[in-house]
Amino acid sequence: MTLLSGAVAALMVFPLSWIFLRAFEVDFGRATDILLRPRSLEIVLNSVLLMAGVTVLSVLIGVPCAWLTVRTDLPFKRFWTVVIALPLAIPSYLGALAYISAFGPRGELQSILEPLGVERLPEIYGLHGAILVITLYTYPYVFLTTRAALKTFDTTLVDAARTLEHDYRETLRRVTLPQIWPAITAGALLVALYAVSDFGTPAFMQLDVFTRQIYVEYRGWNLDYAAMLSIQLIVLTIFILALESKVRGREKIYTDSSGGQGFTVELGSWRWPAAGACALLFTATILLPVAVFSSWYLGGATSDVQAYQFQWEYAFNSATVSAAAAGIAALAALPVAYLAARYDTRLGELFERATYVGYAVPGIVIGLALVFFGANYAGIVYQALPLLIFAYVVRFMPQSVGSTRTAILQVNPKLTEASRTLGKNNLETFRKVTLPLIAPGIVAGAALVFLTTMKELPATLLLRPTGFDTLVTHIWRAEEAAYMSHAAIPAFVILLVSGLSMVIILRQEDA
Repeated sequence: MTLLSGAVAALMVFPLSWIFLRAFEVDFGRATDILLRPRSLEIVLNSVLLMAGVTVLSVLIGVPCAWLTVRTDLPFKRFWTVVIALPLAIPSYLGALAYISAFGPRGELQSILEPLGVERLPEIYGLHGAILVITLYTYPYVFLTTRAALKTFDTTLVDAARTLEHDYRETLRRVTLPQIWPAITAGALLVALYAVSDFGTPAFMQLDVFTRQIYVEYRGWNLDYAAMLSIQLIVLTIFILALESKVRGREKIYTDSSGGQGFTVELGSWRWPAAGACALLFTATILLPVAVFSSWYLGGATSDVQAYQFQWEYAFNSATVSAAAAGIAALAALPVAYLAARYDTRLGELFERATYVGYAVPGIVIGLALVFFGANYAGIVYQALPLLIFAYVVRFMPQSVGSTRTAILQVNPKLTEASRTLGKNNLETFRKVTLPLIAPGIVAGAALVFLTTMKELPATLLLRPTGFDTLVTHIWRAEEAAYMSHAAIPAFVILLVSGLSMVIILRQEDA
């Protein structure tokens, strides 16, 4: 079991080694020149500003929404909980396309306002546009983590504050916020990690950040520059993860057995304005993209540009590689999850954490690393499906490991002990007792891998075989050629499939 887990962990960290090897091949003087040139400094600044802006705005949206849906008498709270969390399932690059189409130059809104004398709208492209769009599709990270903390933290502390004659605002500031701060921080750091790794939104918004520039340099075959930018991006990612680990290790949330079902704040005359704010958020994140995609489809119904016509083969290709990645990830996760759950060893913990490397590192970096490896040492798999599927497994393996490990921990060890006392060996016990009990967890993890693989853009662009188009690559091609009507159907398919992932997430919580 240890050998199997070690082999899986080594494969998961393998791609990063090629980035570092490629970077070390760059002459020191040239590396210094690359890192310190004004262009590189601009990319660093844009990436940091994007991360900071998205994180702050996500907290400002997610925390109040969590408080409204847990601690107040907001009308239709269950409905708003689902609606507010749903944008997490939508790829932000689809949101970017929708906002560009609606608010960009000669967009839908411009066409409506032009008869009224409005000749130009404020520019949607650039840093502010990318911050807006990514925020709208990542704030649910903060919402969900904060909501979970509000539902479980010790409400007797609030009762004590109320007996000391603190009003709701003072209780919120002095008692509630300090208790839920670790959850807010955890969600905010997930947002920050997403913001620096996002590729599609900055690319569509024409913002020069690490992910977009790495792809541009790769396409221009400037591999030295691409490798050095990848190293910088990895360093920034490690900094975010280190900060998350430090905060998580220092802070604790105290819970009580009541499940957090304590006080409810009466909003009074603010009940319906609060519901209106939730409806506005729903409109901005869900209804607007659906309306834009519908207008694309209806407006392009008679289009005859054959090169960009949607074919259901693209959906079949996406489903095929996603299913392959999900199946391989589920099998590879078994030894890692079992060793970590059943044997309290440092090696088991190390191997489990090693599988999370791919999830923390942006997909553009993993794709570039495998391009280096395939082009130089494995020509037989370069631009072939096995390398693409391997990239998906590396990228999303933690989803399968985490789900499988949780399922294994829930199996009572006495059941396996009873099986062995009846003369069954370890393999038979696992096959007849453990495996049937953990099967739902394995399937859930595989389903999450399948759903997230369907949406992966940068690794697919870098590693797909020539002529192998998927839903996301067809959307990319249609956007580059400005034939947005041909992106409508794949966008709707991705929205539908992505919505299933939110069903899986929300079923884990009694919303």
